[in-house]
Amino acid sequence: MEKLRKHVVNSLKGGQAFVPIEKAINNVSPAVRNIKPNENLHSIWEELEHIRIVQEDILKYIINPDWQSPKWPEEYWPKPAADFSDEKWNNTYNGFINDFNNVIKLVNDPTIDLLAIIPHLTAHTYLREFLIIVEHNAYHLGKIVDIRKALNDW
Repeated sequence: MEKLRKHVVNSLKGGQAFVPIEKAINNVSPAVRNIKPNENLHSIWEELEHIRIVQEDILKYIINPDWQSPKWPEEYWPKPAADFSDEKWNNTYNGFINDFNNVIKLVNDPTIDLLAIIPHLTAHTYLREFLIIVEHNAYHLGKIVDIRKALNDW
């Protein structure tokens, strides 16, 4: 089980099949955080806020039997921020990192059998939920990298 835990943590952090999280979201120039390269793309902040919302949802789904997920799809994406600020960026960034660290703690918790069905659920395992986070984060981190490249911030 320890080898599996290590594999899941490495997959969550990235750097194997996709860019490491830190490289994708650290040092984003404040000038481009809320800029859309074109009308068909989201801003870097919108992508990161979406990842934060989804990751928080999955984390709370795992640990809280009373958790109510946001409404799909409207509550999984932020509204465009006309009043964008460093505070808004920092809240999103720090919220994402804090929840990410809590996911890592869960993966590494020796009392959790990653292959077991989550006690308050009927069919979903811990591993399934962690792999959804890996896949979802990887996809949107790739989009963030592309947006940063389009905005000459890479």
